[in-house]
Amino acid sequence: AGVSNLGDWFGPQRTITCYLLLLFPCLIAPVATQSLEERCNRILRNMEASLTARDRVGIQDFVLLDAYTSESAFLDNLRKRFHENLIYVGASCAACSLKFNETSHYALADNVFRTMLSEFNNHFILISGESGAGKTEASKKILQFYAVSCPSTKLLNNVRDRLLLSNPVLEAFGNAKTLKNDNSSRFGKYMDIQFDHRGGAVGGHILSYLLEKSRVVHQNHGERNFHIFYQLVEGGEEDLLRWLGLERNCKNYRYLVQGDCAKVSSINDKSDWKTVQKALSVIDFSESDTEHLFGIIASVLHLGNLKFEADARGYATIKNNQETHWLLGIPNQVLQQGLTHRKIEAKTEEVLSPFSVEHAVYARDALAKAIYGRTFNWLVNKINESLVNQSESSSTKMVVGLLDIYGFEVFSVNSFEQFCINYCNEKLQQLFIQLTLKSEQEEYELEGIEWEPVPYFNNKIICDLVEEKFRGIISLLDEECLRPGEATDLTFLEKMEEKIGGHPHFVTHKLADKNTRKTLERGDFRLLHYAGEVTYCVVGFLDKNNDLLYRSGKEVMQHSKNAIIKHCFPSSEPDNKKRPETVVTQFKNSLVGLTEILTSKEPWYVRCIKPNESKQPAKFDDVLVRHQVKYLGLMEHLRVRRAGFAYRRKYEIFLQRYKALCPDTWPNWKGTPAEGVRCLIKHLGYKTDEYKLGRTKIFIRHPRTLFATEDAFQVCKHHNSSRVFVQTATKIENCWRGLMARKERERRAWAVKVIKKFIKGFMTRNQPACIDNSEYLAYVRQNYLTRLKENLPKSVLDMDSWLTPPPILKEVNELFMFLKNALAMTVLSMFKGKKENYPLSVCRPFVDTRIALEDINLKVLQTIQHEHLKYGVPVVKYDRNGFRPRLRQLIFTQEAAYLVEETKIKQRIDFTSLKGVSVSNLSDNFLILHVTCDDIKQKGDLVLQCDFLYEALTNLSFIADKQSCVKVVQGSVRFDIQPGREGFVDFKSGQESMVYRAKNGHLMVVSVDRKSNS
Repeated sequence: AGVSNLGDWFGPQRTITCYLLLLFPCLIAPVATQSLEERCNRILRNMEASLTARDRVGIQDFVLLDAYTSESAFLDNLRKRFHENLIYVGASCAACSLKFNETSHYALADNVFRTMLSEFNNHFILISGESGAGKTEASKKILQFYAVSCPSTKLLNNVRDRLLLSNPVLEAFGNAKTLKNDNSSRFGKYMDIQFDHRGGAVGGHILSYLLEKSRVVHQNHGERNFHIFYQLVEGGEEDLLRWLGLERNCKNYRYLVQGDCAKVSSINDKSDWKTVQKALSVIDFSESDTEHLFGIIASVLHLGNLKFEADARGYATIKNNQETHWLLGIPNQVLQQGLTHRKIEAKTEEVLSPFSVEHAVYARDALAKAIYGRTFNWLVNKINESLVNQSESSSTKMVVGLLDIYGFEVFSVNSFEQFCINYCNEKLQQLFIQLTLKSEQEEYELEGIEWEPVPYFNNKIICDLVEEKFRGIISLLDEECLRPGEATDLTFLEKMEEKIGGHPHFVTHKLADKNTRKTLERGDFRLLHYAGEVTYCVVGFLDKNNDLLYRSGKEVMQHSKNAIIKHCFPSSEPDNKKRPETVVTQFKNSLVGLTEILTSKEPWYVRCIKPNESKQPAKFDDVLVRHQVKYLGLMEHLRVRRAGFAYRRKYEIFLQRYKALCPDTWPNWKGTPAEGVRCLIKHLGYKTDEYKLGRTKIFIRHPRTLFATEDAFQVCKHHNSSRVFVQTATKIENCWRGLMARKERERRAWAVKVIKKFIKGFMTRNQPACIDNSEYLAYVRQNYLTRLKENLPKSVLDMDSWLTPPPILKEVNELFMFLKNALAMTVLSMFKGKKENYPLSVCRPFVDTRIALEDINLKVLQTIQHEHLKYGVPVVKYDRNGFRPRLRQLIFTQEAAYLVEETKIKQRIDFTSLKGVSVSNLSDNFLILHVTCDDIKQKGDLVLQCDFLYEALTNLSFIADKQSCVKVVQGSVRFDIQPGREGFVDFKSGQESMVYRAKNGHLMVVSVDRKSNS
């Protein structure tokens, strides 16, 4: 079952916590037409109904687990749901599913949105889980839901598009392929979506956390650099690559090949490049911004290809100078000096100290990381500028925040980045438990129930170990980075052993017992996090925490002509006399700010769990899922929720479901819901320690009490349903039989009345119309017209096939005869006495058409059938130049005449452009169609020969409504070949019929003289 609004699990504020674990395809989408309370109650009723199948499909609400402290019971319940494809389960304030599911995200987003509008407060959705569990996809789907469901105006649509398209841009610059995930976010992201009082998205703001800059210069085997590098090389246009000095081969760039997997089957870099380009244009990046941005990306690749060699004195020099030409328009000499020398202040003067090759490589990589890191920050700020709220009417703003943050990470080798990420997860776990406890306490207080202290693991001891002033790991790391003298990673380890060596959650190789020491290297330390043990290698901690960029490197960047680089490395930037904050301190401060943001909003949670590492369907990896359940803190959350009462429901809902169990409350309770519940539980025999009655809800302590009540309800329901079914069936049968009998009586009375009227009308049918025969005569008229409709004449000139009307329709018969005569006279007026062979055609009956539909090419038929075909006849068409005869079809529609050659329409003559038709007075079958021809590209008049001349011309005159357009001429007919060119057809009598081109260039038509023959 799906989860819509789970607020009644937590108290009157409804949104205090909603927690979502993602398993597989969800079953229920949010119903937009229902109110918040209606959808909430429907979900709660469905949850009680699902208890009946708990042995087979598990329990939907984890809080109702009997063995709620057992990880095995928790996993067993997850496995049951997973194998039944019921991927959406809850932890009371929570819903759970394994792996990614769209509909469940939409349901959660819908609840957040509706609650925000109803309560006018701010919310955030925390999305977490390990790499590859679906966090990034979850945030995108939630964002897409808001984009589609929010009100739409031109301004709001602009904001919507920018919010949506910020994702592919940030993914390109901040995501990369790792061993666990082909699209892993290598930075944390918090996005505020701002809404006005009507629910329209009017703006947004993005905060980024701890970009993994070290990936720019180093990737582990099987991993890639950030997507944008590969997208530019693989998808960039040839002109762009030439301008940037790049080649379409990732293997040519050192920063792209260290992981040895430049190409990945699941990633389409060319397609993603097009998406990023489109997104940048929508987000309001100018063409200049885009050029400068890609220029920086290309420069990082060129920078990575710089090689150094030692000169005679052992100092570093650049080996391949050609690469420096492409580096951000920086003069070659300035760049070489900045990468191979360091400025040192000596009293009142500055001295250049040359680098060794090793130091030069370090300076190059540090500069590459600084360029990319600062450019990424510029990119986020640029996106934020485009998302600024520009709506003048939205004075009241509400916010929904989306936090897509890295999950707890445990690798074979864990370094500085994993330390920061896991510290972040410790802080979020601490916040999660605090908010859950707060929501529980608030609900108990509002319901007037005494709060009982909750036993749970408080990870404050671990947070203090990391962040405590002067004694925490962060303070010790900063102190070691800042102190004078030779500070190394190992001296940092020694200082930790000295200061925090006795802490129960900290151990090193030196401090460990004999068995533990076997699992630790000398440069390792181990922290016992809330999620389990993690061993960190101190190598690189000081360098990554310092993240130092030599002063000479900054000065080199200030010579760049690139506008973005000038912004990122301003000349006004203070020098290194005052040491900047370390990376871990900056990250710690940003987490403090993030915590303040989150605590000011109402929380909702999405916990993503992947069922297996191999991305296979229907495979449940117990070890992997157990690990994720542990580090996501689900068991701690469950302990907090089960510390008091496992189940709580509003009196109305509880009474509505279980009232059948008590005779006093069934079928309708007349008093208040609270009194009804008291009566019901008294009848059921609840013990006083099994429940508490609050102001609006009943609280049940143990799941077994609820299960017993539900089982009793099922027994009662089946017993009552059998008895009620028989009674209901009998009553329905009686009602149905009575209804059918009444209808039959009414039908017979009506039939008697109709038959009487019909007989009386028949008897008086020859009398003048009156009350007695009016309906009968109307029936006779209708019957005649119906028969006439089905037996109309095949041709307008058919004189003998009209049905004889009854005597009462004598005037109609006269009208039909007049119509026949009028049609006949039309044909007579056109040809009688004017054309020699007209008398011979009179005995030849007209037909509807001379060309059946199946004889017309399908392609032609599809082109003209919308104009309604009226008549078709085969003809011989004579070319305008040379008079060569060609077989054609002449087809008349409601609007035009078409000359057709097999599959092609050779000419279309609109009836409005038909000037006239010429025929000779002799016995030939020629006709010339004269058309309006103003354009030299238009075709001219048509010269045709038709064996059914009179039939074709009669149909043409009626269809085109041009009865006077046919002219009978003698001797010669002039016709237009095209504007400015004319031709002639000469007619004469002879001994035999002939058609040929005469010496004067005219078409000569010789016909047999019918008068002399007769």
